Amino acid sequence: MTGTPAVEVDRHILEQVRTRLARDGMALTPEYVARALRDQGRPVGDRAVLAVHDALRREVIGAGPLEPLLRTSGVTDVLVNGPDQVWMDRGAGLERCAVTFPDDEAVRRLAQRLAASVGRRLDDASPFVDLRLDDGTRFHAVLAPLARPGTTLSLRVPRARVFTLAELVAAGALSDTGAALLRRIVERRCAYLVTGGTGSGKTTLLNALLSLVDPGERLVVVEDASELRPDHPHVVSLEARPANVEGAGAVPLQVLVRQALRMRPDRLVVGEVRGGEVVDLMAAMNTGHEGGCGTVHANSAADVPSRIEGLALAAGLGREAAHSQLASAVDVVVHLGRDHGHRYLAEVGVLTRDADGLVEVRSAVRFDPSGREYEGAGADRLGVLLR
Repeated sequence: MTGTPAVEVDRHILEQVRTRLARDGMALTPEYVARALRDQGRPVGDRAVLAVHDALRREVIGAGPLEPLLRTSGVTDVLVNGPDQVWMDRGAGLERCAVTFPDDEAVRRLAQRLAASVGRRLDDASPFVDLRLDDGTRFHAVLAPLARPGTTLSLRVPRARVFTLAELVAAGALSDTGAALLRRIVERRCAYLVTGGTGSGKTTLLNALLSLVDPGERLVVVEDASELRPDHPHVVSLEARPANVEGAGAVPLQVLVRQALRMRPDRLVVGEVRGGEVVDLMAAMNTGHEGGCGTVHANSAADVPSRIEGLALAAGLGREAAHSQLASAVDVVVHLGRDHGHRYLAEVGVLTRDADGLVEVRSAVRFDPSGREYEGAGADRLGVLLR
């Protein structure tokens, strides 16, 4: 168990002060809390006043009782499963935290306040939301009773800074050989996809790779929620926009990919390919935009062609056309794995076509969690690409 527990305050007292605060429209200060407690005939010692003030402050500022967890060094995710289960991930798997909420209504209040802070609606008529908070934190919520055992919150914390390849090597995510290989892929302007499961470090690695791009090149980054912030002097970021409360004003990723093509990108980057934008991205990579890249959720490198095929079919592109576009658009797949919370480079593969014209990923180099490498059947093809 880890985390910072909430200050113990009588919920009835807290509710009374909260109601008066809302009624009076006053600023939340220790002086106001002391006056409210005195008017109720409550103790007004310094400890009592500060306890009530701090409890209310957590409810109206930042992420409430989750704020200390979000500020914990190395944390990547904070997850709330109802009022009694709060978890966080610091890179070594999920840890149960000591933080709890008094009831599901408190979780719901926090979720609604965070959604309202960026102008989004969250209520029984619209019981889920996916957005980015002002500090860059990715926030997703589903209200009870849709979610059980209660209102569910998922917060993805942005990295305070971008890791370098050398730091990823030091952390054991890459071997020296793997880092040199990835550096060469970027230098040779290969088109590549970074793949892996949720939480495997795709965004972290892509940030590091984009930071290696020649400073004279222009990066245009398209994302559903802004997470890529490479250490590079010339980056333009486009972020998708969901519909407003009236259901209007949405700007999907697919539209932004098309806009990006008109912005003279030297490298077009799609932060996460998970919809119809895959068709536009492959078309862009087939029209002279070398070095393009993106991330894709996939369980293995071998699954990437079927994953792309499914996304393309949903967007109206036939199977044969999807494989033809993929074969011409992408050179390399960089696949990441997780082993008991340890994130690491698992495989680098190349795309080839079989006798039926369908694309398959042929392993060029595999790595085990310790960094040992094993050459695969695609090594010769990768060598040709990196000459």
